[in-house]
Amino acid sequence: MRFRSCFLSAVFLSLFFAFSLAAQMLPVATPESVGLSSVRIDRLKGLFKDYIDRGQMAGAVVVVLRGGRVACLEPIGRMDVEKNLPMKKDTIFRLASMSKAVTSVAAVMLMEEGKLRLADPVSRFLPPFKNTTVAVAGSGGRIGVMPARREITVRDLMTHTAGISYGDGPAGDQYKAAGIQGWYLSDKQEPIVPLMERLAGLPFDAQPGERWVYGYNTDILGAVIEQASGMTLDRFFVTRIFEPLKMADSYFYLPQGKRDRLATVYGLGQDGKIARAPEGGTGQGNYMDGPRVCFSGGAGLVSTATDYARFLQMLLNGGELEGVRILSPKSVEMMVSNHAGLLYQNGDRGFGLGFEIITDLGRAAHPGSVGQYSWGSAYYSRFFVDREEQIVALFLTQLIPARDLDLNDRFSYLVYQAVIGPVPQSVR
Repeated sequence: MRFRSCFLSAVFLSLFFAFSLAAQMLPVATPESVGLSSVRIDRLKGLFKDYIDRGQMAGAVVVVLRGGRVACLEPIGRMDVEKNLPMKKDTIFRLASMSKAVTSVAAVMLMEEGKLRLADPVSRFLPPFKNTTVAVAGSGGRIGVMPARREITVRDLMTHTAGISYGDGPAGDQYKAAGIQGWYLSDKQEPIVPLMERLAGLPFDAQPGERWVYGYNTDILGAVIEQASGMTLDRFFVTRIFEPLKMADSYFYLPQGKRDRLATVYGLGQDGKIARAPEGGTGQGNYMDGPRVCFSGGAGLVSTATDYARFLQMLLNGGELEGVRILSPKSVEMMVSNHAGLLYQNGDRGFGLGFEIITDLGRAAHPGSVGQYSWGSAYYSRFFVDREEQIVALFLTQLIPARDLDLNDRFSYLVYQAVIGPVPQSVR
């Protein structure tokens, strides 16, 4: 009886996990049925294999969707070189800055509920941001401060035009002394709201609205979301985004039962070959046994390629997936419009509410379509969404530092070269 009970339990568990994976999967199609070439998709896979064979990456999961169907879902290489563990479709990755897209969606959801506006001053939710300062060069190499000319708004945060860096600007010594420096916050013992309120007392790098400065903007946005919603950011994500979209493997901190699926982080050495990254910090991080109190909307999430593809497909669909509506089409349209003018990359590309935007193919000097939006990760992962071509493409890997590796740039070339025709009307 005991053997039979164990056997039935094992069968049940295997069926449960198979069902869970199937529930996360979008419809699958052959490349040709959605206007892509199988031979050219193999060329894309071969690109990753070449980097892995040269010892420049350990592994990756590559995903290409067209017309809402999965034409490529390919685990390549290993998730742990030392243990010789193969990469799998359900391998879990640290997202770093690819967390920003999720936080941006959460903020726009609150806008749809009337709880938040782009024009809102951040001080409405985080009072210490009422009177901020900006670092200025003084005599003798000293750093002085001057008052900000205006308050920072929610739109400044979402477009990275608030003048706020990761503490690596002219007042870097003050950030270091305050214990707020660098993008990795998951090991902080302090919740995100008081942490970001302390940040408000430090001098920022530029006047609000005058420069594009990458930094803590989305972490501050996460604190705003907590205040506006009355929920911690992790609960908001789980109840309002992850569960509705069936993103079953997305978290700020991994539960015990899924830790063996977390990919190992590697970094490129001076010799151009990978080596295991150090423990903690921006290496392996502390996404399992960390304090679990500081929910970093800018860089704290872990997820799988299939989960994140579902999230991106929701955006491509205009805010809906499988009958579940997260945003209205007009809200998504607002997010993927250029809000930064010429401040981002001198106007060669635009920047929306959480995404880089192609506004002109010639100026972008890259394959794609006008309106394509994208972003990436400190761990070298990358995604893009092309509404015109109905493409969602991403790869997840764990590589930091990547030095001058050029795979990120080649990725979109290899995706677009696989397009050989329009999406058939039957799959639109």
